[in-house]
Amino acid sequence: MNPQNASVLLIYTGGTIGMIENSTTGALESFNFEQLQKHIPELHKFNFPIDTYQFNPPMDSSDMEPDMWRKLVRIIHENYDKYQGFVILHGTDTMAYTASALSFMLDGLNKPVILTGSQLPIEVLRTDGKENLMTSIEIAVARNKEDKAVVPEVCIYFENHLMRGNRTTKINAENFNAFRSFNFPILAEAGIHIKYNHSLIHRYPEEQKLNPHYLLDSNVVVLKLFPGIQQDVVSAILHIPGLKGVILETYGSGNAPRKEWFLRLLCEASARGIVIVNVTQCSEGTVEMERYETGYQLLQAGVVSGYDSTTESAVTKLMFLLGHGYSPETIRELMNRRNYIIGYMDTSIE
Repeated sequence: MNPQNASVLLIYTGGTIGMIENSTTGALESFNFEQLQKHIPELHKFNFPIDTYQFNPPMDSSDMEPDMWRKLVRIIHENYDKYQGFVILHGTDTMAYTASALSFMLDGLNKPVILTGSQLPIEVLRTDGKENLMTSIEIAVARNKEDKAVVPEVCIYFENHLMRGNRTTKINAENFNAFRSFNFPILAEAGIHIKYNHSLIHRYPEEQKLNPHYLLDSNVVVLKLFPGIQQDVVSAILHIPGLKGVILETYGSGNAPRKEWFLRLLCEASARGIVIVNVTQCSEGTVEMERYETGYQLLQAGVVSGYDSTTESAVTKLMFLLGHGYSPETIRELMNRRNYIIGYMDTSIE
């Protein structure tokens, strides 16, 4: 890797975009990035160098863990001054988790970090991978009239849409439009031209120095409610040894059963210092815990609102705050702040 005078660092973690069919089993398997480049000769048409960093071996995104997020942050931090932007090739299954985590871990970011991938391998004639990759690279080097990055934040680019990383979720396992940002407008749309929604793109008021964070605590769980959920199941989850945080996926605008045992278990867990965050199971909309009695009782039990956060964003932010050793009271306040729905950390307590 020769970073001198290069504009983009392309980080290949693995995923469908770089897979090839095993001739014996028919299953898709990862192969190295040099082979991937052979299928995208268009990369050589860019009038600037593109350097690469490959995970060895490439990994399926189902195996993605916080240690890999730390590795990505370390790669970006170590190469931050050498490149105008970064493109991460990533499997689609956990891409939204990685994008959300990086948005919190890369504090002070003023360069593009664009995650992309594909639904079909790059060797397949109808692959969506080429367009996703080529446009992501264009966005990563885009500069405004002041010679600053047009999109200085963590994003996902997929099927013509650039979306804020921590506002995006995977919605489709088969179609090319695999990702959606339901509760926040897209940041750009790519057609003949790339049209940016400049007013929506996050910028720090002053030039910031990148401040990478590596502390995460994964002692969290997602508890999804369903009709008929049993007391012993909820109790077992809330009494997991070492548990520190719960993302509670509720109905509608943040509603849950009014059963005495359910509210009591939540109240007892909150009293033990477990942070419980309420997010809706709905794809679109927000949690309004004071709208119905069923939601208000959760509020009384110590549950805090995640507003219109995605589950992926709520999980990774909770890991981030727990990892930094904040008290349960402080974490509840930070998770309950409406500026969190914009998606960027403000951990100052006033």
